[in-house]
Amino acid sequence: MRYLITGGAGFIGGHLCQALLEQGHSVTAVDDLSTGRLENVQMHSQNPNFQLVIETITNATVMDRLVSECDIIVHLAAAVGVELIVRSPVHTIETNVMGTEIVLRTARRYRKKTLIASTSEIYGKSDKIPFNEDDDSVMGATTRHRWAYATSKALDEFLALAYHREFDLPVVVFRLFNTVGPRQRGRYGMVIPRFVKQALSNQQMTVYGDGGQSRCFCDARDVIRAIMGLAENPQAIGKVFNIGSQAEISILGLAKRVKELTNSTSEIVLVPYDEAYDVGFEDMRRRVPDTTRIHELLAWQPQIGLDQTIQDIIHFFQNDGKDEPISGKVHKNYQIVG
Repeated sequence: MRYLITGGAGFIGGHLCQALLEQGHSVTAVDDLSTGRLENVQMHSQNPNFQLVIETITNATVMDRLVSECDIIVHLAAAVGVELIVRSPVHTIETNVMGTEIVLRTARRYRKKTLIASTSEIYGKSDKIPFNEDDDSVMGATTRHRWAYATSKALDEFLALAYHREFDLPVVVFRLFNTVGPRQRGRYGMVIPRFVKQALSNQQMTVYGDGGQSRCFCDARDVIRAIMGLAENPQAIGKVFNIGSQAEISILGLAKRVKELTNSTSEIVLVPYDEAYDVGFEDMRRRVPDTTRIHELLAWQPQIGLDQTIQDIIHFFQNDGKDEPISGKVHKNYQIVG
């Protein structure tokens, strides 16, 4: 099969390109490298079944050619990371909405199966745990641009499902819950690589808020298995799927685990949200996916535990990761935890 991966030089995109090539597929990755990195795909530079197109997905002419030449599209390109989303809401909305519209319009022209990456942010401030794909979304006020990302991705989903219903375009939507693993960077607020880099440098490990907020982290390699399964299964068309782990851990507990696994002497400090982000930033206490739907279709469930993922990320930064600034401001108000 010939795959077109938008955002193919990103963290998840790079892992997907690698897995598809290993199975003998042909892969074209398109990425403007705004958040993607050449390092994520450079190992494929001599593979005749791989090509990288450095271009934005909003270039309709280029996308027309690339879509016409593929069999399946996996649309991963998006504005990602809490810090980027909060700092650049216009970029977030335009990239997510306009880019997805071009992908879907072009896919319809050539009748290509399209998988649309979405997010657990879709559930907003809902406290109904675990999140089922058909649950209501509870969005914050439009005056809090924290919610621009969630709303833009909701519109992506509405548009994709509308293309399926109105034009019979074969579309699959998948919602990712905190995907982590080797090659992920802390540049845009991704918490595990930020903790690992701080711990390895014996710097203060900064936990935003009170640390009681919890997340479920899923290894990228497990996520890629799920995406590939959805791409290959015709029964997935027209449906929405959660992809994530159900193993919940608090962010403070995560920091302590990273500190232990790195044998770090770092202090863990609590930083108020107002110090880390703009005043009025809102966070969700819990995000736990209901993965019944994808398990029933694919018999999929995560296989790589969090400790193994953290150890692999530690190994990456010790051996392969290049130095870059550790994400975060200079904080004035913090509380030392340990």
